[in-house]
Amino acid sequence: MKKAGTLLLALVIAAGAGAAAGGITAAVTDVSVTAEAANIVKGDTSANITAVQRRLKELGYYKIAVDGIWGPKTLAAVKAFQRDYGLTVDGIVGTWTERSLGITLSSSGGGYSSPDRDLLARCVYAEARGEPYTGQVAVAAVVLNRVDSPSFPDSVSGVIYQPNAFTCVNDGQINYTPDATAYSAADDALSGWDPTNGCLYYYNPATATSKWIWSLKVEITIGRHSFARG
Repeated sequence: MKKAGTLLLALVIAAGAGAAAGGITAAVTDVSVTAEAANIVKGDTSANITAVQRRLKELGYYKIAVDGIWGPKTLAAVKAFQRDYGLTVDGIVGTWTERSLGITLSSSGGGYSSPDRDLLARCVYAEARGEPYTGQVAVAAVVLNRVDSPSFPDSVSGVIYQPNAFTCVNDGQINYTPDATAYSAADDALSGWDPTNGCLYYYNPATATSKWIWSLKVEITIGRHSFARG
C-alpha cells in the first residue's frame, strides 16, 4: 500500500546538511538549502503549534499570546529551550525536543509496520550516520517518497532493496545495527517530516558518475549533495 504521511513539528531556518545517492547510490546530511528553508509543521495543524507554545510559555520561554502560529517568537523560544536543555539548537521540534518539553504532538505514521521502521532506521544509519540530524531524516524521507511514487516499489523493503538503488545494500552496511539517532530520524520521517520537499533522488556531485543523475534538475542543495525530484 502507498503510505501518505503528514506531520512533524519543525521549523528549519538555515540548517546544514549532506545527502547522497538517488536512483543509484545514497548518503545524506542536514538541510542547508540554498535559500532559507520553509516552515515544516507536524500534523500541519495549529493544535500542535499551540501545544508547543503553551508548554514553552509555562516554562517561561514564550512571552506573548499563544496563537497557534509558527513565527519568529516561537522559533526563538524553541532555540532558547534547546540551548538550556543541552539539545541541538536548530529550532526544530523533533522527537528529542518534543520529549524534553514533556508533550505529545499529534501524528499519523501512515500505517507502517515495525519491520518497516527497523529497515528504514538501518538504511538511515548505513547511509547517513555521523551526518547532521536533519540530513538523516532526509534519507528516510527520500525512501518514503519513493514508496509513495508510482515509479518505484510500493513498500519500504521494495524501495531499499531495489537493485542498485542504495550503496548500503550493495556493500552490506544495510545489515549494521542502527543507533538511537537513526531510529529517531526514521520516526520523524514516518511522521511526515520531509526536509527534501518531495525529492526522489540525491547524489554527491563530487563522486557521482552517472550521466543520467546529472541530467536531473536540482531542487535543493543540501551540504555537499544535491536533491532532485526526477
